Amino acid sequence: MAVPKRRVSHTRAAKRRTHYKITLKRPVKDSDGTWKMPHMVNPNTGEYKA
Repeated sequence: MAVPKRRVSHTRAAKRRTHYKITLKRPVKDSDGTWKMPHMVNPNTGEYKA
């Protein structure tokens, strides 16, 4: 069974966790030139394109 021999420091644990970030969704330009959020139906045309 793999058990750490020494305690992991706060700095080392924080360095490992720097990649656990939340990315915000950004609006994309649709085929008709309007902006919409990804994975949503375009309110003007009614088409869904991810």
